[in-house]
Amino acid sequence: MPIPATADLPVNDVLPALCAALRERTEAVLQAPPGAGKTTTVPLVLLQEDWLAGGTILMVEPRRMAARAAATRMAQLLGEAVGQTVGYRIRLDTCVGDNTRIEVITEGILTRRLQADPALEGVGLVIFDEFHERSLDSDLGLALVLQARALFRESLPPLRLLAMSATLDGEAVAALLAGAPIITSQGRQYPVEVLYNAPYRLRDPIVPRVVDTLLRALAEQSGSILAFLPGQAEIRRVASSLAPRLADFGQSVQICPLYGGLSLQRQQAAIEPAPVGRRKVVLATNIAETSLTIDGIDTVVDSGLERQALFDTGTGVTRLATRRISRASAEQRAGRAGRLRPGTCYRLWSEEQQRQLVPQAMPEILQSDLAPLALQLLAWGVQDPRELDWLDPPPAGPYGQALEVLRVCDAVVSPVPGQWQLTPHGVRLAQMPLHPRLAHMLLLGCDIHAAEVACLLAALLAERNPLAGEGTDLNRTVSVLLAESRCPPELQGWYRRTWEQARRYARISSAIHKPREVALPVPAAEATGVLLAAAYPDRIARLRPGGDGTLYQLANGRSARLPADDSLCGEPWLAVAEAGGRQGERDDRIFSAVPLAESVFAGLLASLVVQRDEVTWDERSERFLAQRVYCVGNIELRTETLTDVPAEARAQTLLGMLRARGLGVLPWTAPLAQWRARVQLLHRQAAEAGGDNPWPDLSDEALLASLEEWLLPWLDGVQRLSDFGRLDLKTILQARLPWPLPLELERLAPERIAVPSGSSIAVDYSQSPPVLAVKLQEMFGCEDGPRICNNSVALCIHLLSPAGRPLQVTTDLRSFWANGYVDVRKEMRGRYPKHPWPEDPVNAAPTRHTRARQAREEAG
Repeated sequence: MPIPATADLPVNDVLPALCAALRERTEAVLQAPPGAGKTTTVPLVLLQEDWLAGGTILMVEPRRMAARAAATRMAQLLGEAVGQTVGYRIRLDTCVGDNTRIEVITEGILTRRLQADPALEGVGLVIFDEFHERSLDSDLGLALVLQARALFRESLPPLRLLAMSATLDGEAVAALLAGAPIITSQGRQYPVEVLYNAPYRLRDPIVPRVVDTLLRALAEQSGSILAFLPGQAEIRRVASSLAPRLADFGQSVQICPLYGGLSLQRQQAAIEPAPVGRRKVVLATNIAETSLTIDGIDTVVDSGLERQALFDTGTGVTRLATRRISRASAEQRAGRAGRLRPGTCYRLWSEEQQRQLVPQAMPEILQSDLAPLALQLLAWGVQDPRELDWLDPPPAGPYGQALEVLRVCDAVVSPVPGQWQLTPHGVRLAQMPLHPRLAHMLLLGCDIHAAEVACLLAALLAERNPLAGEGTDLNRTVSVLLAESRCPPELQGWYRRTWEQARRYARISSAIHKPREVALPVPAAEATGVLLAAAYPDRIARLRPGGDGTLYQLANGRSARLPADDSLCGEPWLAVAEAGGRQGERDDRIFSAVPLAESVFAGLLASLVVQRDEVTWDERSERFLAQRVYCVGNIELRTETLTDVPAEARAQTLLGMLRARGLGVLPWTAPLAQWRARVQLLHRQAAEAGGDNPWPDLSDEALLASLEEWLLPWLDGVQRLSDFGRLDLKTILQARLPWPLPLELERLAPERIAVPSGSSIAVDYSQSPPVLAVKLQEMFGCEDGPRICNNSVALCIHLLSPAGRPLQVTTDLRSFWANGYVDVRKEMRGRYPKHPWPEDPVNAAPTRHTRARQAREEAG
């Protein structure tokens, strides 16, 4: 039955259908626009269903603020305090009691509850609210619940699932939930007038544009205003710029920020209606898009921007990027103005840019750091994410990178390639509500008796550092937090919040991990460096030599640069906490870091040092190198010369160099190249004839492919490139011709050919067909040219002048004598009158001399 205080909410129209669906089945999908009342009405109504039978309802919210607000509102509807029938559990804050039947929890709490109690005993229904946001934890939570329901609920009442959303791909979710019915509430939406602005470029400042539009809206509209901004920094700057310009409105306008880091009291001030006679300007992040209902709003000013955490697989760094929202988000934001009455939405971009927006935001699972997800899956017992049912499975590349992050955090080992298992340390990390990097840092802080510093660092890295403008050195900020340096008065709120968070982290780590009785030896001055290097080993940085002291090499292989005037410039080693880059820039930028002592790699961080034996060919020195290299990631610490090199490694290195450079490295002589060409000719002839081929293949491809067989045994003494020149390559290659092939080689492809003049002329086998270059007069009396390979290959005859210049190229000597010789004789007899040029060369005597010398020889 409807709750009396919510009877006029649009969702009540579909509650009978929803209740009927969950009586008949164990899953359903509810689509309802913001303001329909689904978050605060549906759980209270379903609590009365008989099938729940005293069980509890878990309602999963994507944000802590939304979870507390939903629990508070439902408790108010019941006339109770939070913690009675309705309670909440969020990270570092719990308000439930023994009689709590509805628990509003965040997604991370659901995951940890499943890890501790896979069957979810006592739970009858799990509601995923605002599932359209597709956060990483919501996708993981649904995947785990689906498998838990299938594996662990056989002896328990059925566990029902309900996915609720304002804008949801209902069919895809319904298909994942075994064809669940989709119930749709139309909601109650008044018309909203959308006013566009001039085109906006992302590089343009957004704060002045928002302030001007807010002043315009205050002048043109009469109600309260909700402004959407990308983040806390913009909210603070808009509030600071707007406040002094509200004098024209007297005391009637109050500015209310709304974002996740605010206290519950300040959040409530933003959500509740403005006092009578006053107007409210709520400056909010996208948390106000669907998760919260803000009373009294009839005007929206939308910057069109949001802050997204984007994981860069190239650097392993998650960076907050300001990006344009999707069309779906734009519609959600505009709809906030039409809840109570017709409203107005001021969009700070053009109508053309609206058409260019992407339809839906990309799910986090496709663009986020997957290390927390991988840790939870391994804790669940899943080796391959494909074992679970997903709307979008984790991408293989980022997931593999996530496993590597867990490995360097000592959370996992891989006893068999492709198989991973949690270490005892990893089991503890999985129980902590932090990123595995920060959880690893906290537990290490306990072991080195620097828990306070570790907790402060974790709290500091979880929030914007207000002292970042003073330089990248985090030690300066830690010094302020430890009261070693003065904290500016305007930062006292930040100081208190950071310490509160640090104390919560201290309670978590002490509950999970018992510190060593004897601390691991780390000087106090080096603690921050050790802690950050352990959390971010891929961002350990070493100064590149020969520069201006700003450029560093990161362990992940990237280059990163400090600002030129930074106090850390020139430090030999850094532990970098935050780094990132912009598209098109070669070097990343270091945003926060601390100095790091190199000595830690021989002590506490020795596990980060990996040794590998490198047997390589150094192209610069052109010599064989064998060394043991000690590295932190891609940073080389030191090297040692290897004296005992495995034969296989040596062979692969030398042969790899030869295959890369080619056979030109070897000492080829002209006669040896001719010998090789003769053998290769016979190999081709035999291959074309078919059958067994006794002749080896001496082509470049064949020789390079078979280096192990014919060359490797001769390479023992090779250390430098010049050593190849001392190889007896002729003997090495000729050993490939077994007896009697050397005799057959001379018979079938002779090195020299006897011509009619009596000369023995070398044949050039480097060309195809082979070439016999001979003076024309030496071929008189020869009607047909010589042939080789059992008369199957006619030589190409290059007929030369008495001076050795080419006169004719032919493979048909008979045709040349009959046709071409006449023209050659006519031209050459005047040029070379001392040499014979008979009219009938076929019947003339061959000679290699002039006519006079030929006559003397004949007379003698």
